[in-house]
Amino acid sequence: MSDAFHTFWRRLFAGRWGSRRHDRQVSDLSRQLAQTRGAGFDFSNFSATIGYTPRDWHLFIESLLHRSYLPYVGNGWQSNERLEFLGDAVLNFIVAEYLFKRYPEREEGDLTKLRSRLVNRKILAQRARDINVSTFLLLSSSAAQSIEGGSESILSDAFEAVVGAIYLDGGLEEADKFVHRALLSNESVMASAVMDDNYKSALLEYSQARGLAIPRYVTVREEGPDHDRRFTVEVVLGSERYGTGSGKSKKEAEQAAASQAMERIQQKPVVEHQ
Repeated sequence: MSDAFHTFWRRLFAGRWGSRRHDRQVSDLSRQLAQTRGAGFDFSNFSATIGYTPRDWHLFIESLLHRSYLPYVGNGWQSNERLEFLGDAVLNFIVAEYLFKRYPEREEGDLTKLRSRLVNRKILAQRARDINVSTFLLLSSSAAQSIEGGSESILSDAFEAVVGAIYLDGGLEEADKFVHRALLSNESVMASAVMDDNYKSALLEYSQARGLAIPRYVTVREEGPDHDRRFTVEVVLGSERYGTGSGKSKKEAEQAAASQAMERIQQKPVVEHQ
């Protein structure tokens, strides 16, 4: 890693750590980042990723700092857990306000369900991946492996921590802008939240809104005796299979297939027909 990278880190934190000892800690941190990441931390790219230019970079480095990485950075740092705590509260408020205004006819119970679906761990982890926040995380190799293995908590916590950092650095308005960009403006996420567990209806609504073909459900397998049948169904959009599900009835299997299709669409929305 270049001397310029190490110098940048020292300058970045010179106001916070003035002593030679602290300067050495920053140098050690920059070297560790270079070793574990294979490249320096790209500050401009991170700003572009979250759509916000930080004033206090310490907050944002901390928002990405998983507790597993603390042994590498020494004293003067905290994990992102406190920022995650704050970001969780800010995120819930922003989403609650958005739903309150968007659905004036819905009662409190329905709004609570919608909010819980929008801020659940699975959704936030996927959004952290989709906007590439996950690529900037500072964490140990074992923690990184847990993410590769499908763990969602580290990613969802980081998403909330970034919300907390933006709130402290730029205020509620900037945090609101980020949450709308990263979460609330995503059509498939919103469609998934409002479907009220009726995945077939949600998939049909999504496909019609996008000018796509009506979903077709094809029974590909029936197994078991008459008193304990098991059905496997595929759902097809156009000529492409989008999900497979199984159940004790065709209706249950179709719902499972539609659920898988909606999960796939959340990860990669279908291109609208022109």
